[in-house]
Amino acid sequence: MTTLAESLQQNHEPRPDPQTLTSNPDPSKNASTGVDYEPHPSQSIDISPEREGIINAITRLYSGSASEEDMQVYAKEAIYDDPWSYCDTRYKIAGQWYGIPKVMASSKTLATEVVSSTDTELVFKMKQEYTPRIVHFTKPVNSLVSLTLDGNGKIKYHKDMWNDKDYSHEGLGKVMKTLNGDYLTKITRPPSDL
Repeated sequence: MTTLAESLQQNHEPRPDPQTLTSNPDPSKNASTGVDYEPHPSQSIDISPEREGIINAITRLYSGSASEEDMQVYAKEAIYDDPWSYCDTRYKIAGQWYGIPKVMASSKTLATEVVSSTDTELVFKMKQEYTPRIVHFTKPVNSLVSLTLDGNGKIKYHKDMWNDKDYSHEGLGKVMKTLNGDYLTKITRPPSDL
């Protein structure tokens, strides 16, 4: 029997082709894998104001907003998937975002570049600068963020790729990501009505 999370993953998981979406015509700008996750805002494609609103809410969440208003870009049943976490409800996703101000002294979105926008998907490159509370060592991270949208413009699947490989949803890595997604809410305590 298929669970709701498995159904969401099967029906809504974005599968971007990082090389096609991000490869820089200047090969020296690409990683050895042929990808360039460095955002170039001047090359961003035009999108609607509604799509801009989604990206603005997401970048505010990455930057530590942890607001209920910004969380409303997600459908109630949605998935968040990155190298560290796998969450299968909006409430669990909120656990991730409400954790950023607890572990980061600062988190800033430095740049974005929209590389694809279709009826059901929005993909952008993002440079985020993180400064952890404990070590105060600032580190910029480039990633490819893919959002699958439902008919109401809500996010059903949020995938944040930090390298050129797609994520495996099997084995120990999946178990660790799911445990993080399932239990972080006990520490970060987002509003229960999310």
